[in-house]
Amino acid sequence: MSVYEIGLRLAGKTVLVVGGGTIAGRRVPRLLDAGARVRLVAPEATTTLSDLAASGELQWERREWRAGDGDDAWFVLAATDDPAVNAAVAAEAEALRTWCVRSDDAEASDAWTLAHAAFDGVSVAVSASGDPRRAAAVRDAVSAALHSGDIDAPRARRTRPAGVALVGAGPGDADLITLRGLELLRQAEVVVSDRLAPQELLDMLGDDVEIVDAAKLPYGRHTTQEQINAVMVERAREGKFVVRLKGGDGFVFGRGAEELDACLEAGVPVEVVPGLSSSIAGPAAAGIPVTERGVVHDFTVATGHVPPGPQSLVDWHALGAGNGTVVLLMAVKNRAAIAAALMEGGRPGDTPVRIVENATTKNQTVRECELSDLGVTEAHHPSVIVIGAVAARGREL
Repeated sequence: MSVYEIGLRLAGKTVLVVGGGTIAGRRVPRLLDAGARVRLVAPEATTTLSDLAASGELQWERREWRAGDGDDAWFVLAATDDPAVNAAVAAEAEALRTWCVRSDDAEASDAWTLAHAAFDGVSVAVSASGDPRRAAAVRDAVSAALHSGDIDAPRARRTRPAGVALVGAGPGDADLITLRGLELLRQAEVVVSDRLAPQELLDMLGDDVEIVDAAKLPYGRHTTQEQINAVMVERAREGKFVVRLKGGDGFVFGRGAEELDACLEAGVPVEVVPGLSSSIAGPAAAGIPVTERGVVHDFTVATGHVPPGPQSLVDWHALGAGNGTVVLLMAVKNRAAIAAALMEGGRPGDTPVRIVENATTKNQTVRECELSDLGVTEAHHPSVIVIGAVAARGREL
């Protein structure tokens, strides 16, 4: 069956959805993203739809469909589990010259919902002569190629974002950056990158992209935060789109707040793109949950770049007195002093410890020890140190 593919701009227009089951639950979020005013008619609805109604994002009339419901609709979705109702809804829409999608019968439907994917301003919709599985397979293949860069989609009309994006790149594996982070990185004209940001992400950038190495080597010579802030602001004021790329999440011991403040104070537009924090993702990659039912109900993430003492803002004694999981970042150098402080606070010396190095990468290594031996156990940067009962529950993955 031949179709004429078209994009509907539904912003501010009423869309009638009849039926509150799983198909409606999948379709309605896209309609809302398109700006449609969704009116749902159904006696019952999925949790997703009821939550959207409770938040005011759609209007829900809890009743059966009746003639006349589609009088003000620009578009109709008939998605009940009763073919007779769907047929009646479609017939009324046709009489009103309103396009209607029937979820139960593609052959009897005047319109089809196409398999859809979107990335970096490109929207792809696939039709496969009424075969939804085939359409979804093609859609997934095209989407994967867009995300990987295998399909080059240059912008003829270049409209880059403005200002600075503070992007968390995740714990190590380049594939763990968020879709939004990857989308903005591909549009960057300047990338200010840390040493813990996955270097594979930089390899995909064009030769015209300026890469500023803001590597901060642990306890060695480093670029000051003020210099990093100045570079971001200066390049953005030159009209270039800047991505500040960091490993993990920039707001977990990554000075993201300082960089955000620098942009705001300079009047530079700024977007924050959170990343997977290595404090949670690192242990998870080693099969270690930071919390587990019946084992531990709390966890604390602390930085160990300053040893216990007057300069540290961490209450190590309190952490030692507790029984929750302790996750340490940047603690390799000071791990012996931290272990001693925790034991002084009351943590038993035989508390299980796992050191996860290069988490999520091909070089990931997990070392086991007890708290009393942490100071003499081999450890290298970058590492996440997990202390507590859950550390002994790591799984071989």
